[in-house]
Amino acid sequence: MDPLSSRLTTAAIWVGGSDIELRQVEIPDLADGETLVRVRLATVCGSDLHTVTGRRSGACPSILGHEAVGEVVAVGAATTAVVGQRVIWSVTVTCGKCARCRSGRTAKCESVRKVGHEPFHGDWPLSGAYAQHIILPRGTTIAVVPPDLPDAVAAPAACATATVMATIDAAGDLRGRRVLVVGAGMLGLTAVAACAEAGAEVQAVDIDPDRLTTAHRFGATTADTDPVDVAIDYTGSASAIDAALRRLDIGGVLVLAGSVAPTPPLPVDPETLVRRWLTITGVHNYEPRHLRRAVDFLVRTVREYPWDEVVAEPVALTQLGAALHRPPIGILRTAVAPRL
Repeated sequence: MDPLSSRLTTAAIWVGGSDIELRQVEIPDLADGETLVRVRLATVCGSDLHTVTGRRSGACPSILGHEAVGEVVAVGAATTAVVGQRVIWSVTVTCGKCARCRSGRTAKCESVRKVGHEPFHGDWPLSGAYAQHIILPRGTTIAVVPPDLPDAVAAPAACATATVMATIDAAGDLRGRRVLVVGAGMLGLTAVAACAEAGAEVQAVDIDPDRLTTAHRFGATTADTDPVDVAIDYTGSASAIDAALRRLDIGGVLVLAGSVAPTPPLPVDPETLVRRWLTITGVHNYEPRHLRRAVDFLVRTVREYPWDEVVAEPVALTQLGAALHRPPIGILRTAVAPRL
């Protein structure tokens, strides 16, 4: 049963540049496998900032936003979600049937669709989190949020925290390893804490001294020039990646997660890779298990690290345009509460 008193919801439509239009949007009847969620809080991912500034292309007009937490208010047939649950959901919507999905690479599903990336005038207009409601199609991974996890801590799990879990998977066992985290934004900060929890000695580098100060509160030590066993890059900067690669010790692993836009080529000497037994791998998006691990990780560390302090007090949808800019000093995520 759908408990909605109205079939209309308010959504912030991105129409180009930093321009946002608030519109009343009809909530359609749910198809089999679909879930309707009332958005409680959405955080502004760096990729959305890249979209509105033109650094990357995106469907326009559209409803942006893919880091969020909400409450299930209605479900279609053959849906496992339960009305009343507080949940987060995956960025990717997958078919589960293609060769990539069957091989465990659902993030690269041959027909993948993405929350907060779809055209408003397509067949899935309520696809982004900068709205009072979002529809999650069949193929979306949904994770229940425990009561003791605040909205501001849970929302970034849907992208930043889950992506970090995927990069740690790619890095391998970190116990007793020397890890270099390149970039101390939300992903880097999360990686610092996750690597420290995994038993690693963690160093962090960033061009922003304020972010480095925050990283130290989450378990980072001061970076130096000593060799490291693992380097994880969240910046996408060719020069930063080159510097990290040069620091890898014998058998070292370099995980790239920030290279999601064109950059200058990275010079790599094949002989160096061979003689030093180095591994370079990339991670883009994540698998369902990583979303669940993200929630578990935050539950374990919610009282150990000040996660809520790096997320700004939420603003209303009417102020979304102003929120789509780099956060103020000391803040790594701005936030929007669509029902304010």
